[in-house]
Amino acid sequence: MIGKGKSISHTGASMSYGWNQEKDAEVVYKQLLAGDNPQEITDEFKIIQEQNVRTKNNTLSFVLSPTLEDGKYLSKEQLEELTQKFISEMKLSEQQAIAFVHRDKQHTHVHLYVNRIGFDGKAYKDSFIGKRSQLAAERVAKEMGLTTVREVQQEKLNELKSTRNAIRQLHEKVMLEKRPKDFDQYIKYMRQNDVKVVPSINRQKQLQGFRFEYKGHNLKGSEVHRSMSGGKLAVQIANHSERGIPLQKGNIITLSGKGIELSTNLAASIAKKVLKMVVKRAIDQGMGI
Repeated sequence: MIGKGKSISHTGASMSYGWNQEKDAEVVYKQLLAGDNPQEITDEFKIIQEQNVRTKNNTLSFVLSPTLEDGKYLSKEQLEELTQKFISEMKLSEQQAIAFVHRDKQHTHVHLYVNRIGFDGKAYKDSFIGKRSQLAAERVAKEMGLTTVREVQQEKLNELKSTRNAIRQLHEKVMLEKRPKDFDQYIKYMRQNDVKVVPSINRQKQLQGFRFEYKGHNLKGSEVHRSMSGGKLAVQIANHSERGIPLQKGNIITLSGKGIELSTNLAASIAKKVLKMVVKRAIDQGMGI
């Protein structure tokens, strides 16, 4: 579960959004309030907030988001328990509060609004409210046996690692079996293996490398593996051709039928490789090989 929190001033508008019937909103928690609609709740908040006119952001807004899988099975009673435990963790049990569940887009999440001003007129301290919300939500998730944000992050990291390995393996397969002699061939062969290779163009309209799209992920070549950065990829491809990757005047290459300028680093990598090939050819010829 992920918890997010912040202080806001637009209480009425936020309350109306939370109680949005189009999103199948349902009240799952109410504390020290009697109103039956957004306007009545907002007015009750304002009565207390008028005791502290110096505090502009006088309402606390939280979003509690269980994972998609956890959200499918949480009942109204469990969401009420989840909200109550979160409020307790945040030490907000003496404040007016109301929470709504949204089940739109198959993603169950709770919108919680708490009056930042207490009945004594004092404002609840909201320093580091975002981080504190995150930690409180994690403690509640652990207590209720729900997936924590750390577990979600680790799952994403594991998935990303698997994707990076898959792209790299397909890259190495293409290099070994197809031996592409230019970028167009490389892009074509990778596409045949369900990897979309997209040219990465900088602000100067220069080609500086490539991005790799695979199974919903979009990664820079260097993010997949350091051997797949623009310059190193160019060198690998140049190894498959006797002439390397030909450069036109102004460090221009042809890509998808169009001329495109290379970035300084990418052009230098290609030029360096071509120079090595020329030197090697001259040495081989001089030795009669």
